[in-house]
Amino acid sequence: MTLAATAQLDVLETFRVPYAVEGEPPLGVSGRLASLRGAELLWVAPGSSTVRRWHRVAEMPLFAAVATDAAVRRGLDASGRNWRPTDPVTDSAGEVVAHVWSDSDGSALLPFDPNAVVRAFLREEYVDADGAVARGATALARKLYYRLRPALPRAVQIDMRRRFARIQERAPFPSWPAEPALHDFYGYLLRLVEGVLAAPLPWIAPWPTPHEWAVVLTHDVEREAGYRHVGHMVALERRLGVRSAWYFVPERDYTVEPGLVRSLAEGGFEIGVHGLRHDGRDLAEGEFERRLSAMRAYGESWGAVGFRAPATHRSWERMQQLGFAHDSSYADVARYEPQSGGSCSLLPFFLGGLVELPITLPMDHTLFELLDEEDGRVWFEKASFVRERGGMALLLTHPDYLLDPIRLAEYERFVAHVGGDSSAWLALPRDVADWWRRRAASKLEPSGALWRISGPAAGEARVVMGVSGLT
Repeated sequence: MTLAATAQLDVLETFRVPYAVEGEPPLGVSGRLASLRGAELLWVAPGSSTVRRWHRVAEMPLFAAVATDAAVRRGLDASGRNWRPTDPVTDSAGEVVAHVWSDSDGSALLPFDPNAVVRAFLREEYVDADGAVARGATALARKLYYRLRPALPRAVQIDMRRRFARIQERAPFPSWPAEPALHDFYGYLLRLVEGVLAAPLPWIAPWPTPHEWAVVLTHDVEREAGYRHVGHMVALERRLGVRSAWYFVPERDYTVEPGLVRSLAEGGFEIGVHGLRHDGRDLAEGEFERRLSAMRAYGESWGAVGFRAPATHRSWERMQQLGFAHDSSYADVARYEPQSGGSCSLLPFFLGGLVELPITLPMDHTLFELLDEEDGRVWFEKASFVRERGGMALLLTHPDYLLDPIRLAEYERFVAHVGGDSSAWLALPRDVADWWRRRAASKLEPSGALWRISGPAAGEARVVMGVSGLT
């Protein structure tokens, strides 16, 4: 193996870069990735008393605890290298608080834990930066809203959500509708690793050959009016030659008929479970444990392996208890969701044993109801952003909000657009989740001067050499 690390590196796992895990980090550093030629990537994680804050490095925002130059001096001195400061790390006031260091042989030293940075994005840990008081106030407002909602006229509900959206717009992070921070950080780390290797870095492409990006169409059926509109939308998608996933609420104001489930499944569509009652309590502490067995039972009876939480309420710990194969409750940018935040990921990721499929295109409710957009222009723009980065464009729409013929026409226009892109893999959530597991269980092995893929994805995966295409 040409690379060896003292611990698992999340970025290398995500891109399936070959490396071994062995040894202990040198004195004064927290972790080390080294090449056979001796160059190395080191990182120093500051002590637990160091508070995580927003910083910037190479124009990228990152939420991390950062070790000062003085704190990393021990690791710098112990290595015996001719280190020089390169990229400054600045705080939210623009003051330089640390540096990334480098040596002429391609070695580099980071004053933060790269895994902690990645996980802070994926797990939305940066949302906690405003403190428990802010989180508690938001949770209380959400709880009060769901308690009052059944008694409120629809127009009042929308007005309340629009007012809340104007407050959410003030958040500096993540940017809407696209936030490149995590993928910029991935690219930054991989270029450092490539510098350590001093050769094009091999990795496994994110999608099956010959596809360059993925498109996933999903629908949440909120109410009885939307349920009655399912057949019309299914007919539209059949005509366009695409298939989608339908997430139903088992116990609300409509009955999910076995005949519809059977018809959708036989037609190549996917069925998913959308909570239990959609009353704001399906994922609530205590209530979640009481309702979990019922949600699983409905999943079994429908042949559903996918889940999405109502209103995209989510908990990193509780989602792992679901017992489904995949979930789609997180978004890359969740600025306007009742539970705001965002994983910043355009790729699937593992949440324990669960494959998380983040929603990466603004949902119809956000565009048309909250922001009062007149067309689907943002869908096209965001899909182009995802395509450029080789990501997954996962769209969530609701038959409830596409009853309007103008909105439905915009949906049809968008689906026809992505459906005509030969580089796109139009796939169901279950297919993407299965692929992501096969890819994660596969690895690169040297084959002479080249690399070959071994494992369950060997017959469909593609080797990529070099990270120059990653921004």
